[in-house]
Amino acid sequence: MTPLERFREFSRLLSRWNDPALFISLATEEMLDPILRRLDRLDPAQLPLHGLLFAIKDNLDWEPLPTTVACPDFTYRPTRSATAVQRLIDAGAVPVGKVNLDQFATGLVGTRTPYGIPRNALDPALIPGGSSGGSASAVAAGLVDFSLGSDTAGSGRLPALMQRLVGYKPSLGLVSTRGLFPACRSLDCVTVLARTTGLARQVGEAMSGYDPEDPFSRTRGPSRTELPARPVVGVPLRAQRSLEGDAAFDEAYDQALARWRSLGVEVLETDLSCLLAAAKLLYGGPWVAERLAAVGSFWQTHPGSFHPVTRQVLATGERISARETFEAFERLEGLRRQASAIWDRCDLLVLPTAPTAPTLERTLADPVQVNSHLGTWTNFVNLLDCAALAIPAESCADGRPFGISLVGPAGSDQALFQAGELYEKGADRPARAGHGSTVLAVAGAHLRGLPLNHQLLARGARFLTEARTAPAYRLYALADGPTPKPGMVRSAEGGIRVPLELWDLPESAWGGFLAAVPQPLGLGKVELEDGSWVTGFLMEASAIPRCEEITRYGGWRTYLSSRR
Repeated sequence: MTPLERFREFSRLLSRWNDPALFISLATEEMLDPILRRLDRLDPAQLPLHGLLFAIKDNLDWEPLPTTVACPDFTYRPTRSATAVQRLIDAGAVPVGKVNLDQFATGLVGTRTPYGIPRNALDPALIPGGSSGGSASAVAAGLVDFSLGSDTAGSGRLPALMQRLVGYKPSLGLVSTRGLFPACRSLDCVTVLARTTGLARQVGEAMSGYDPEDPFSRTRGPSRTELPARPVVGVPLRAQRSLEGDAAFDEAYDQALARWRSLGVEVLETDLSCLLAAAKLLYGGPWVAERLAAVGSFWQTHPGSFHPVTRQVLATGERISARETFEAFERLEGLRRQASAIWDRCDLLVLPTAPTAPTLERTLADPVQVNSHLGTWTNFVNLLDCAALAIPAESCADGRPFGISLVGPAGSDQALFQAGELYEKGADRPARAGHGSTVLAVAGAHLRGLPLNHQLLARGARFLTEARTAPAYRLYALADGPTPKPGMVRSAEGGIRVPLELWDLPESAWGGFLAAVPQPLGLGKVELEDGSWVTGFLMEASAIPRCEEITRYGGWRTYLSSRR
């Protein structure tokens, strides 16, 4: 497709997605005309992001559209695009619009907005994550290739966890924040949300570089560019995990650490109490006053324009004294000194991105407390000048998403990308079945948490890992039967990488299981992304005319979410 055709396809997909809370404003073909004409003139090989579509969090300026910061009365029209946005356009990417966020980028939940709550594309019962929730939903729904968010306390990483994406938070000053409406000006970062570490790296590199117009921009070189042959990753002492008693998250974290060990990485339990102490300073110290300073006199002149929870949080900034501010600065420097010693023992940290994945219902009932818990392992990162990369890990046994964050000292961005790609490759290798059993790939109603998963569990099947097919399959929704299920068909063109789960099914159970598979489905060989083949569900091509094609949704869970 040409970039124009892709934009038109985006418009069609957005209409089908039917979530009015996702985009606050949208680009038009007229707005994009100069961008698209430039792409037509230039050699795509010279533009690293040629034709890729991206969404922009609505606290970043893009000149044709207003910036609202999710506060309608605060809306302004920028005269220039943010440096990061312009650099991506220069690299060939095409912006499609501005997405919803927690108002004034104050929140980790994605629910503090007057424009409605964007739907979590993975599971509508869960929060989208914040404050870059709209940025995550646009990518997870398959509407755009990547999106821009921002991060002060974890806003570019929590949404990645909640919707199984990669969230890249660069080192402070590596990416210009000119044109980003500040939350905490001294801590803010422009972030990337994408499906893979490779794309997040590509986008991050395209928008990085010194900006003389940004007083916080830095020219310092990287501190760690290469992972050693046998990296040492620090993890919290078991007593410090702070997983809220969430047994499913604790189990998923153990599985993630087991995968790191299988990749030849040394996992070192480390006292991280200084990080937890620093995290508490972000909302318990003077940085809330910095958030209040960002909105200026609007705080006094428009008290009714703030979301109730946003106003409650910002109001605490009025009580911060100068003495308390300097005491907090001194306290932070002491914690920074303690934290620096961690990097003498560890190449990076592997942390749970959050202690849990809360539901919308729970969050709306107790918004401040839930938000506070979510920042346990994210709040310290910018305060201590670290880089971070949030990546998906093994899902919880109950089907909820789980993710880990790779954290390193300032300038370790490239080393974190290498670690993220190492983990992704380990995740893509098909897990081996045990003796007397065979790997089965499932893509629909047999996935964990879905109606037919019990058929696997009843036969003694054991979950192995998540994977994806080669980019050669189309998906269709079967119209027959009481339980919705997809059909997957191999195709010479138009295919995608379909998300799968690999299960270890005892050979003694195969006969009965195969007998229960209804027409037009059957079992055949499915090619995985790494080129290996496993047994999985396929649909007869003759059934295509009576099925709805759902390839555009990118997977069965996303399709189900679109119907709710």
